[in-house]
Amino acid sequence: MDRRTFITASGVSLGTLALGSVATATDATDRFLVDRSSLRDEDRVETVHELEPVDLLVVRSSENELEGQGAEFAPDVRLETDGYRPARRRGLESTATGDEDLSDYQWDKANQGIPEAHDHTRGEGTRVAIIDTGVAAGHPDLEGQVNLDLSKNFADDEYGVGEPYGGAHGTHVAGIVGASDDGTGVVGSAPGTELVDLRVFAANPASADRAELPPAHLGDAFQSSVLAALVYAAEIGCDAANLSLGWTWLMRSEGAGELWGRAHQRVGTYARRQGTLHTHASGNWGESLQFNQDETDSSETAGGITTSSTGPVGFDPETGEYDAPPYTPSTYTTHGVGAIDLAAPGGQGGEYEYDDVLNVVADPVFDDGEYQGAEYGYDWLAGTSMAAPQVAGAVALVKSVDEQANANQVRTTLERTASVPDEYARKYYGRGYLDTLAAVEDATDPGRP
Repeated sequence: MDRRTFITASGVSLGTLALGSVATATDATDRFLVDRSSLRDEDRVETVHELEPVDLLVVRSSENELEGQGAEFAPDVRLETDGYRPARRRGLESTATGDEDLSDYQWDKANQGIPEAHDHTRGEGTRVAIIDTGVAAGHPDLEGQVNLDLSKNFADDEYGVGEPYGGAHGTHVAGIVGASDDGTGVVGSAPGTELVDLRVFAANPASADRAELPPAHLGDAFQSSVLAALVYAAEIGCDAANLSLGWTWLMRSEGAGELWGRAHQRVGTYARRQGTLHTHASGNWGESLQFNQDETDSSETAGGITTSSTGPVGFDPETGEYDAPPYTPSTYTTHGVGAIDLAAPGGQGGEYEYDDVLNVVADPVFDDGEYQGAEYGYDWLAGTSMAAPQVAGAVALVKSVDEQANANQVRTTLERTASVPDEYARKYYGRGYLDTLAAVEDATDPGRP
């Protein structure tokens, strides 16, 4: 196939995409989300996560115990990904130490006007949570970018933070938001922002030991851990909390019900009041997301920005030219009027790697179940996972130049400056294709509405 041939949706394999999509989701049998006000005696259950601001608990217990206490509860939901290897591993081995400037490969940052936006701000004074597989704080392009004191492990394991214990995925996402701009390696949209590593995916040393190639994601996650991380992100004053997880599994997985729906609304409302915007990946199924109001993690009620993916076709890093522009809908992206809020660069996920998003990676190394450290490098990944952090970075830049703006106002700025390309249907874009530079310039305009 010619590298400039447009890849059809039927030709895209999930094996070329970064997470943003679910493998399988199953109900837990001994772990539950509980409405705290309905539980008579907390001492009779084991608390896993305490979501005090939204009056929820995550507990280990039995259904009989909770029923006996008259509690309102729902089974936790486990996202299982063992054996799921969603990312292509083609890294830049010659530049693994970051000695070269790789910005020519970053069509996403050029398209979003990031160098020009940095004339206004680099995102100073802001904070972004990366709710993911863990962030390699020691990567040369992330050194000094991650606040390890505020970082927290929400995964069901004994590992800590600041390392890619759950896989390379979270490091790539973090780099898209806030990789440093020291003239070597890659750059993030908001290198002046403070990143916080909120790991929700557990390590899976056995999977890493037997993998022929390092996967971008190793372990599993609980739905409740994601909610707990979202609440914590709002508690510590994050301006954005990025969820490159495919938000639809949170609401439509087996076990989603009335309590889960109310829990999401409580968390979203609390986050919005605290000034935290949630940036969601919409998923990599290539299908329409037409949900009713009860089923959707509505951005209007929960404060999130659900992001679809776009990417160029035939991008040439030597000339900066392409056959189809960066706002071309990715063939795999989920879409739907009323389901998507913004579109952003996420890569095409086809055979030609330069059409994907280049940023930092760090693969965990385990030996006989013991963590040995990480292998640092750079790689091209594609997915709505890569699109969502573009929006999170834009949130940080806008908030940096408009410190008094609340979450709704930041969101409005991003939507007002986005537009739907004439060539494609609105179902791929929601309010439009992200324009980070325009949003920053709008936020600095004293005469704006």
